Amino acid sequence: MSKKNMLFVYNPKAGKERIRSNLLDIIDIFSKADYEVTVYPTQESGDAIEVVRNRDSRYDIVTCSGGDGTLDEVVNGMWKSEKRIPIGYVPAGSTNDFAMSLGIPSAMHASAEALVNGKEYACDIGVMNEDTFVYIAAFGLFTDVSYLTKQDIKNVLGHMAYIIEGARRLSEIRSYHMKVTTDEGVIEDDFVFGMVTNSMSVGGFKDITGKHIKLDDGVFEVTLVKLPDNMLDMSNLMAAFINRDINTELMYCFKTKHIIFESKESIAWTRDGEFGGEHKYVDIRNENKAVTIMVPKDKK
Repeated sequence: MSKKNMLFVYNPKAGKERIRSNLLDIIDIFSKADYEVTVYPTQESGDAIEVVRNRDSRYDIVTCSGGDGTLDEVVNGMWKSEKRIPIGYVPAGSTNDFAMSLGIPSAMHASAEALVNGKEYACDIGVMNEDTFVYIAAFGLFTDVSYLTKQDIKNVLGHMAYIIEGARRLSEIRSYHMKVTTDEGVIEDDFVFGMVTNSMSVGGFKDITGKHIKLDDGVFEVTLVKLPDNMLDMSNLMAAFINRDINTELMYCFKTKHIIFESKESIAWTRDGEFGGEHKYVDIRNENKAVTIMVPKDKK
């Protein structure tokens, strides 16, 4: 039986540098599954996009290891490439929200085994002003924590680094006046936070995006949090938000396949935990079943 060709792209700095001590064992798992493996460690932000986009045509699969940001870059590169092939994912980040949603094991050896023994799954991705995201585009409260928190702090503290940095900046709460247009209608209000998601968890919080989430249904889950009147309401609002206890007076929650955000000021956005630029106009659309990702055989 002829070997299959795999391009293995990994971020050596992700998740307490977990990949370093597991790299040889992971490659061994791939090799024993009859893959001829080409290994590429990323050198800087955006590196994986170009490597995947400009890859040789001989590859049968592109596998990546790192955090959700690494997966985002690989998906972005695949979206922009002429030929789309399956993507494998060995999570090594601090939160790995999308891997959790896909049922991919958090242990690196187990996720590598699940990849080579798994099945193909066509899932949705988002396109935000022509840049892709895998599971979340967001603005407002705490959304810059993930990309402003230094990597070495994340490596030492893991998920706790996000919580500490977020709590430190509670006093910086501000709102943004936005017009939000979907195929279903128009909303105009002041928001402290907004997220467009295709995931069962965000920031390690499961079910924060809603119940009965499907990653291949062609629609996003949208959560928009309004500006509360006082800090007591803010405290109650945060508790309701994390527990997905929807308070219609304080938040909008709905599904849509296409959404446009407009504001008079430039607003910073994040895509899959990485800086997504500052925008006055953001057009987000769902690309249904646009990429194929390897998932465990028992995923429903």
